[in-house]
Amino acid sequence: MALALIVGVGDGLSASLARKLAARGYSLILAARDTGKLEGLAGETGATTVQCDAALSEDMDRLFEEVDAGSEDLAVAIYNPSARTKGALVDLDPTTVRTALDVTAFGAFLMAQQAARRMVRRQSGTILFTGASAGVKGFPRSAPFAMGKFALRGLAQSMARELHPQGVHVGHVVVDGSIGPAGGGSQSTNVNPDAQLDPDAIAETYLSLIDQPRSAWAWEIELRPWVETF
Repeated sequence: MALALIVGVGDGLSASLARKLAARGYSLILAARDTGKLEGLAGETGATTVQCDAALSEDMDRLFEEVDAGSEDLAVAIYNPSARTKGALVDLDPTTVRTALDVTAFGAFLMAQQAARRMVRRQSGTILFTGASAGVKGFPRSAPFAMGKFALRGLAQSMARELHPQGVHVGHVVVDGSIGPAGGGSQSTNVNPDAQLDPDAIAETYLSLIDQPRSAWAWEIELRPWVETF
């Protein structure tokens, strides 16, 4: 069995990814700052859970000790965490901004470096990052989120150019819109369900990236609801 690692697991996209990867026979490690909320999902998917603050190098080292503890090769690594703080630029708290950058971008680097070290040796594996439209265009009063997501996109692009020739597939998924509940619909009567992305549908795109033949690898895919203008 191959091993898949998902960092930053909660409800929504991460849970959809876990279920779909488990259905394919992957052994799973799910990492989150609060693993208590993962008990149901872990039981459903047979996953191992690891407490991890992705922005801390010592936590990431400990997470990959768990990755190495099993007999399966790491085949897939997915990074989902992000943090944001909104407000006028002149009013932003520098400490909060730094935290947002650490979670959104630096933690992605920490995971990617560890995963790449293992995958390059075998010349195989897939590393995927969850991006956002904020990584392509910066919005007002949202500078920290744009900074983090731009950095994440730059990391993914640089990695793809470096690692694709070494057999490691790197993908960046731009999620342009809010994510609704699995199966479609909306959790709020004030939101048009057609205006939200179904996390199960997003997860299918991640699987398609994992499945891509190496003769035609994509490094970036944009996803948005069909009613979204861009």
